[in-house]
Amino acid sequence: QLQACGGGLVQAGGSLRLSCAASGRTLSSYDMGWFRQAPGKERELVAAISWSGGYTYYADSVKGRFTISRDNAKNTVYLQMSSLKPEDTAVYYCAAKWRSIRGWSLGDFGSWGQGTQVTVSS
Repeated sequence: QLQACGGGLVQAGGSLRLSCAASGRTLSSYDMGWFRQAPGKERELVAAISWSGGYTYYADSVKGRFTISRDNAKNTVYLQMSSLKPEDTAVYYCAAKWRSIRGWSLGDFGSWGQGTQVTVSS
């Protein structure tokens, strides 16, 4: 089970750090992703990290502002979000996929957290 937390209300230009902790499983063998879904929009991948931490991916819209990281000893994945914009407002979900699955699409992720709301005011 994945538990995401750290969302909240922040002004534009501010920062938040999301955390995703796992219970009942060890995340060290899983690739991890952070997705977001804004009202009326499809869920999109914003950042991902491989099981070893050796590979990271960022959507163009967050590149240079968001940083994904993981601490396998703490069984936790983080998303540091800086220079937040109103268009970053969404529910953010963490997700896990077994490391042998090559794709990074939404359907490749088999385990999902419950989501945490991020609201950025202008």
